[in-house]
Amino acid sequence: MVSGHLQIKKGYYYAVLSYYDNRGKRHVKYVATGLPEKGNKRRAETVLVKIRNEFEPPIHVDELRSDMLFADYLLEWLQIVKMRVKITTYGSYEQMTKQTIEPYFRKQHLSLAQLEARHIQQFYSEKLKTVSANSVIHYHAVIYQALKYAMKTDLVTQNVAMKVDRPKKNDFQPVFLDAAQLAKLFEAVKGTKLELPVLVAAFYGLRRGEVLGLKWDAIDFERGTITIKRTVTTAMIDGKETVIEQDSAKTKSSLRTLPLVGSFRRYFEEVKAAQERNKEICGSSYNYAHDGYVFVDEMGDRIKPNWLTTTFPDFVEKHGLPRMRFHDLRHSCASLLLANGVPLKQIQEWLGHSDFSTTANIYAHLDYTSKLSSAQAMVDGIALPQADHFGSRWDRIAEKG
Repeated sequence: MVSGHLQIKKGYYYAVLSYYDNRGKRHVKYVATGLPEKGNKRRAETVLVKIRNEFEPPIHVDELRSDMLFADYLLEWLQIVKMRVKITTYGSYEQMTKQTIEPYFRKQHLSLAQLEARHIQQFYSEKLKTVSANSVIHYHAVIYQALKYAMKTDLVTQNVAMKVDRPKKNDFQPVFLDAAQLAKLFEAVKGTKLELPVLVAAFYGLRRGEVLGLKWDAIDFERGTITIKRTVTTAMIDGKETVIEQDSAKTKSSLRTLPLVGSFRRYFEEVKAAQERNKEICGSSYNYAHDGYVFVDEMGDRIKPNWLTTTFPDFVEKHGLPRMRFHDLRHSCASLLLANGVPLKQIQEWLGHSDFSTTANIYAHLDYTSKLSSAQAMVDGIALPQADHFGSRWDRIAEKG
């Protein structure tokens, strides 16, 4: 149980958390709210509740040994890696480990030292009967990282996961909407809660987390720019779905500044004005915990990532469009850019891909413009026979037949 109260230090509110670890020892932790003392007491109280609800006391990790069960080692390794990776990455590791990997190997009753490549291979073969190859590849990533740490700390002499054959990755073909279909979608979402998220995702090619991570300080109305620098995502942490705010994009390349075109300027200005009116109307009932975010409802509650994920596919299908994920709006953006002659390199920068090969692997087959250029280059470089030559030849063959 975590208790907490507010304390003012140097003119700013701090959340003071009190908790007991799994050994029964009491700890106190100070968390900065970033809110000045003047005029922010109610907002600070809201932030305190949020910090208390999301805080997880550190767990004491038992001593690691090579003779411990591999299943037990995985659980202990999770607590170690939790402090070293992004919370979203940890959430993925934890979910796969606790739901699938650890239960399987606990039944095998193998120690860390006894684990061999064949045991991991058998695990993959078993799981491929019920899940996709991509899922097994993700399991492999977790096992590989866990054993890498075991080798680094001299618990094992080698990483046996390196000897295992991973399944071939499933080919994935995203859904693309053409210009006419997007126009139909834009008409369907008009006036709904989906309208602005859909328009932003389709025009700018943003990821779901980048859409929901937009804050007003990222939109410069004077310079006419929009900067992608935050994400809001979800992860399963200790069996509980947790919303994660990060003041950084997915990669360094994801941090990008794009032009704020005229129609979007008007959209954002109207949304901002509506938020200010809602604050005045709702008063103390307004949720200031997400103040500053673009995508909040009338009461200040932020749009939840999973709401977009689950609502959007049903919505597009209901309106006579191909069933698709919200993320496929990003792919539709890229396909339209290609169709209008934008080079892949520029699309890479627009989408925020860290590697050109990522853009090329996904969209190269759609690059019809470059294929036309290649075809013209071949025509210019090779002297092809005249068409009437072929025609007269086939006429002679027909007469002989």
